[in-house]
Amino acid sequence: MRILILAAMMALSGCAAGAGAPGAAAERSPFPVHRGDAMAPPSASAHATPPEGVAAGGLDFGAWRQADPVQYAPQFESQVRARFAGRTASELRAGLEANGFLCEDERRLDCRIEIMESGCAYDWYVVLERGAREPVAGFEHLCLGAR
Repeated sequence: MRILILAAMMALSGCAAGAGAPGAAAERSPFPVHRGDAMAPPSASAHATPPEGVAAGGLDFGAWRQADPVQYAPQFESQVRARFAGRTASELRAGLEANGFLCEDERRLDCRIEIMESGCAYDWYVVLERGAREPVAGFEHLCLGAR
């Protein structure tokens, strides 16, 4: 997550630095005029901000805004493992989606909540590898300046 944010910041700073005479950037651009038909990124409203406390699906997010990720992440993982112990991947997915996670299930079950708030990126994730008995869960945050 942090690498993606840093890469995006570097890309944006490169765009700003390339601003100069009109048409100058277009002449140096290695990209053709038609840049393709990529799908639009997911909308910013795809993830709802989790509550501080218990979500509608019963998962307790606690006081995440003030949390130290070094302490919060292992506590979050312990809670997820205890709450979903012995569940199938489909039951885990249903339980996480009831708590606001968006899930993908291609090569592994990957469920996330990713939000931006007050210049900070917050990421909760729960991943269940194929054949694994317990999910891996975590929490990360990165602020772009003083909080």
